[in-house]
Amino acid sequence: MAYVDSEVGRLRTVLLHRPGPELARLTPRNNDALLFDGIPWVARAQEEHDAFAEALRSRDVEVLTLDALLEEALQEPAAREEAITAAVSGPHLGDSLRRCVRAHLEGLHPHDLTVALVAGLLSEEVHGGTGLVARLLEPHDFVVPPLPNLLFTRDSSVWLRDRVAVTRLAMPARARETTLTRVVYTYHPRFAGAQHVYEPTDEPLEGGDVLVLGSGVVAVGTGERTAPAGVERLALRLLGEGLATCVLAVPVAQRRATMHLDTVCTMVDRDAVVMYPGVAHSLEAYAITAGDEPGQLRVDGPRPFLDAAADAMGLDRLRVIDTGLHPVVAEREQWDDGNNTLAIAPRLCVAYERNTETNARLEKAGIEVVSIAGSELGSGRGGPRCMSCPVEREPLGPASGGGASPDME
Repeated sequence: MAYVDSEVGRLRTVLLHRPGPELARLTPRNNDALLFDGIPWVARAQEEHDAFAEALRSRDVEVLTLDALLEEALQEPAAREEAITAAVSGPHLGDSLRRCVRAHLEGLHPHDLTVALVAGLLSEEVHGGTGLVARLLEPHDFVVPPLPNLLFTRDSSVWLRDRVAVTRLAMPARARETTLTRVVYTYHPRFAGAQHVYEPTDEPLEGGDVLVLGSGVVAVGTGERTAPAGVERLALRLLGEGLATCVLAVPVAQRRATMHLDTVCTMVDRDAVVMYPGVAHSLEAYAITAGDEPGQLRVDGPRPFLDAAADAMGLDRLRVIDTGLHPVVAEREQWDDGNNTLAIAPRLCVAYERNTETNARLEKAGIEVVSIAGSELGSGRGGPRCMSCPVEREPLGPASGGGASPDME
């Protein structure tokens, strides 16, 4: 079963990607183009990710891994064709080398093909290339670029109730990720019959910008990675198919530190968010609802985001837990993904251990924090929410009074 209608309902199934040889492809020469701020220690990043996955499993969360699902899906000829075609479609190859790379990929076992599609291929790893492009390439030049950002499974797909949005990633270094995600959701038996509410051929839209606030309310950031046209397209689909009653479009400053909405705000309880104080009271939202005619939208606003979200969710207000205390601490911990928490259940979330001030504020507000290491995982600018795509959450029941949430028991 796949179903997600909130950010905090009890998490039952999640999709992760354990970092692998694709991280070893990062060098000081290419890390900027591949969107990493540094060169991660691969073995330590794997240890940290394994601990993250175990923290979820120990709390009865089923952990699916993208590479395992992809390998199984690639046993289908149509899946192989779709994935290989995407891998060799870049204009940098030329016709002669493209034929050679395609032949190499087509000859691989599903396991080896999975590795090649994720970790990429160097010129020296493909033999028999002819033509000018092959002659001029250096041995360590990529003929199929690696996908180190596949670690951040949140961005390439989002479950909205029982439908999946397979997104379109804005940065060229990440464009091919959604091809692999689409292959999994289209050809793997686990997701047989799953309906897609968004496709990579649509306008730029990234999952880190999508918050499923609950009660039929979806907030979508628009800025560096998600285009206004992507928000509009998603709103048309969600409202038209009865998957939402209100979509909030939230402009986000186009900076590296605030690339997605979930870098400044995530939910930790049914009525509470952890939020960067630098934007908490300046963030605005446009409320999008169905228009009078089919296919029409009504856009109201802007209004303060916190007010618009609370009204759409039927709440008097949203509780705000600030990142850090001192402005300098808040800025540091926002950069270190202090706002990027993953809710396992109401008042139970995963966060990076290094954000000590933010985690202390969460605990003081009654939010239990599962702390994980992230010194190497964070080099790609992403926290626990970025690294996880919820596939199934239990629907939220009625809110309880004091004490522990029934969703956490």
